[in-house]
Amino acid sequence: MLSAITLILVFQVAGEIISRATGIPVPGPVLGMVLMLFAFFFKDNLVDRIRPTAGVLLTNLSLLFVPAGVGLMRHGERFLNEGLGIAAVIILSTVIGMIVTAYTIIGVEKLMHIREDEEC
Repeated sequence: MLSAITLILVFQVAGEIISRATGIPVPGPVLGMVLMLFAFFFKDNLVDRIRPTAGVLLTNLSLLFVPAGVGLMRHGERFLNEGLGIAAVIILSTVIGMIVTAYTIIGVEKLMHIREDEEC
């Protein structure tokens, strides 16, 4: 388990180094996950080594939301003053995201049907 956690952290640190060195606007942990994905393709037993530890991390994922809850408590006055605006932006951006996703799916389905018709 310790070696798997070490591997996960090594990929995260590598992603962070790449992110900061290149200045690309992608978080280091995301780059680390991409690097780990590529490593899974090239090293066969890597998935089996990391899977048990990843399962434990995922079952305790709710603990990672504790800092967000602390932030809400610490900035409670701000949420009292600006909470309505924050809630409106969250709801609006969620609705926009859902609409864009729906139209993207519709567009891809149309493209897929057009290509299927062309092949026939």
